[in-house]
Amino acid sequence: MISFLSVLMTALFPAFFAGSSAFVIDSQPAESSPQPGTDYIYLADPTIYCDTDGAYYLYGTSPHADEGFLCYRSSDLCHWEGPVGACDGYALVRDSVFGTCGFWAPQVYRSGDTYYMAYTANEQIAVATSRSPVGPFVQQRHRSLPSVTRQIDPFVFRDGGNVYLYHVRLHEGNRIYCVRMTVGMDSVELATAREQIHAQSVWENANHADWPVAEGPTVVRISGTYYLFYSANDFRNPAYAVGYATSNSPWGPWQKHDRPLISQSDIGIPGTGHGDLFQTADGRWFYVFHTHRSDQKVGPRRTALVELIFADGQFALKPGSFTFLRVSRSAR
Repeated sequence: MISFLSVLMTALFPAFFAGSSAFVIDSQPAESSPQPGTDYIYLADPTIYCDTDGAYYLYGTSPHADEGFLCYRSSDLCHWEGPVGACDGYALVRDSVFGTCGFWAPQVYRSGDTYYMAYTANEQIAVATSRSPVGPFVQQRHRSLPSVTRQIDPFVFRDGGNVYLYHVRLHEGNRIYCVRMTVGMDSVELATAREQIHAQSVWENANHADWPVAEGPTVVRISGTYYLFYSANDFRNPAYAVGYATSNSPWGPWQKHDRPLISQSDIGIPGTGHGDLFQTADGRWFYVFHTHRSDQKVGPRRTALVELIFADGQFALKPGSFTFLRVSRSAR
């Protein structure tokens, strides 16, 4: 995810090149960063949608972010094929929807026989539809959702009969908001918009930036408690990390945990953040996210996965579960 207001030059990050010198591949540290092979998947801001047939579909911000959204597929979260999008690997292409550039941070969800993709383009949020998870996702009218400012990083959350759009507004920092969506999930009730979280703690603004960042929201409800996962720090900062907060209401207030759940100190790789939480059919929790390409380069960002343990109302990393996602050579 990129925003020209959040574009901070390297000089603002004196620790940018001071990250860990070790890499962790499939949970095993290596002495030096590996040469990126063609089998790694390079999607930032990733999301995984599990369809009713048990197949998993992966989307995210492509290295060619002005073209649309690529799609990969897996039956087991380990072996991936693709890109399998209906349009030469893309599930959504620029000419079929609102937007001309900056296609970031998609989310796919389903209602009835219709698949929806909420996404960012031109620093606005739009929703496209398809009859298949591989697309093509299109809009009959090329338009974005109503807004009062630039906004990015959509996450649509359905709670009973209510539908909420969590998103990030670019105003005095990247701030997470919630707004009620209309019944058709194709617009929002602007008057209901309310700020949820902004970066305040030490780990959330490691470099004391004038433009603090909290972004990439995902929300789930478990036994009456709402969990809001989010990322903090600029995505180019090695300290980019994932945290979560809890509430008794989808509107907050949110009680943040005092340290990140996924960070460089946990994984051993810089730039761990902006992903999506999902649960498998057998009840296991996973978080898909991106990392920097290496200690020296931010992009193209690599797509990774960790399993989370949920116990006593809290999430924790499952030891040894970290892995980079790759296209199986036999599937290419």
